[in-house]
Amino acid sequence: MTRITIALSKGRIFDDTAPLLKGAGIVALDDPDTSRKLILATNRDNVRLIIVRASDVPTYVQYGAADLGIAGKDVLLEHGGAGLYQPLDLNIACCRMMVAVRDDFDYESAVRRGARVRVATKYLQTAREHFAEKGMHVDLIKLYGSMELAPLVGLADAIVDLVSSGNTLKANHLKAVEEIIPISARLIINQAALKLKRETIQPMLDAFSTAISNKLIAQPAQ
Repeated sequence: MTRITIALSKGRIFDDTAPLLKGAGIVALDDPDTSRKLILATNRDNVRLIIVRASDVPTYVQYGAADLGIAGKDVLLEHGGAGLYQPLDLNIACCRMMVAVRDDFDYESAVRRGARVRVATKYLQTAREHFAEKGMHVDLIKLYGSMELAPLVGLADAIVDLVSSGNTLKANHLKAVEEIIPISARLIINQAALKLKRETIQPMLDAFSTAISNKLIAQPAQ
């Protein structure tokens, strides 16, 4: 029997993925929020889930420790996607990668003047490419969290971060000034596993595709 390992991270992606997994006939036997287990059995003897940091999902899949994984587009952009097949946009965990500044910072003027802007972010690769395409001179400062604090205490002029509702920005007197890219979670597959385990993986891909289609059809029109 061919075993399939799926890499997931706790939190929003796991919660949003659970209905899609169920649609593919896969149900975890433990709740990762309450269990200390890092390897979760499922109702299918040949499928297991491993719980890893969101930023590590592509690495586990790339090196074959997991056959499949679900990761945000933001994580994949930073990782580079080497050795990965990305067949499906799952349309979950949706948000936007944005540039944001203090309410009183004139970003457009700084861009026009060619000013050197200090930018705090954990998405160095994405930010570097974005500002290079605009021809802007920036100093990138690596942070791992509480990004909104950086402009408030003078560490940076701007931040590059994920924005969902925008409420956190507003609460900290920041404003989004530029969208870099829309973000959602993607299904990723180890390329070797897809070749060697296609008979097992392809039906799962088809089930995921059907579950996504059903989810989209069920969503009310905007």
